[in-house]
Amino acid sequence: MKRLFRRPGRAPGVLSPDDQAAVDDFRAILAAVRDPQPWTPGCSQDIAVRVGPFVERAHPRPGDDHGTEMIAVALVHPDTPHAAAYLHGRQLGYTDRGWLRCKTTAILGAWQPAYAMLTHAAANLPLPGDIGMDPAHYGVHVEARRTDGTGYTLLRLGPYTQTWLASLDADRLNTELEGRAALVVPGFTVAAKGAVFDISDHDSYADPHGADVAALLSDAIKGVSA
Repeated sequence: MKRLFRRPGRAPGVLSPDDQAAVDDFRAILAAVRDPQPWTPGCSQDIAVRVGPFVERAHPRPGDDHGTEMIAVALVHPDTPHAAAYLHGRQLGYTDRGWLRCKTTAILGAWQPAYAMLTHAAANLPLPGDIGMDPAHYGVHVEARRTDGTGYTLLRLGPYTQTWLASLDADRLNTELEGRAALVVPGFTVAAKGAVFDISDHDSYADPHGADVAALLSDAIKGVSA
């Protein structure tokens, strides 16, 4: 902050236009920090999140931004959507993070342009390796559906670090169900599909890593049939 707004030594008097602009920017930042605009879960609005001593712009993942304790976000360059922001963001590590688990306690409020001067990008610094947010990746949902489209989720698997890994397990489960998808749960058709990992409901997922996903499906079916 001191580096950004240090004023060159000049004789006392009226501020130069450049100095006045710096003072105005500083006042805008103070106002934004002291009186943040409230953020409402589920509103699909960019937010300001704390990353160490910095403030960064984050885009909540649609449909996964309603958790009271945790949501999924992607960090974006403060000048998004301008083309130059993508190039600069790529150089500083903004574009290769993917979806991240963000605690709601780290959310300062709705994003405001005044926060831009508090970002790593404004200081031309790369994002640190550890930003305090774990990946929030992808999942597989095994759904039981009636002919009218109603139904429920029989099994959730995740998180997966790559979409192709989720697709691989979804294909394997559908192969297991081939020829009997409409028989394993009477009145329902069962099918697996790739899905977004719902971080706000992470406790409902079974960890697929090192597990036999076919056995997990069999156990889920037995649980319904019991």
